[in-house]
Amino acid sequence: MSMEQPITTNLSFKEMAVSYLQLASSGKARDAFQRYIGPDFCHHNPYFSGDADSLMLAMEENAALNPNKIFEVKLVIHEKDTVAVHSHVKQHPEDLGGAVVHIFRFKDNQIVELWDIGQPIPEESPNENGMF
Repeated sequence: MSMEQPITTNLSFKEMAVSYLQLASSGKARDAFQRYIGPDFCHHNPYFSGDADSLMLAMEENAALNPNKIFEVKLVIHEKDTVAVHSHVKQHPEDLGGAVVHIFRFKDNQIVELWDIGQPIPEESPNENGMF
């Protein structure tokens, strides 16, 4: 992917993180990367190479395989250059889905580092509080 100059924005880091995730999960990963990802971006997903292109292509493939994906933000936390987004992600409407936390580090108003941690939602759980 050629890293074009990201679109300038007056959005907060929280708004940029959520917008990035909404675009990427809805099949617009390339747009999300062009808008928000910085030139020195790296990520820590252990299933893909750590560069922007690999992650973007994986997101595009997942969106193509799961066109009815549901992405619902539950909580967003922002401190200094870091934003954490806790979400409920379902690959399709009948899926129980999983709880996912994306952690973003920003530099010069761009996302330069990303971690994602997920936990599947079990059919049954002794915890009456649920995952959200």
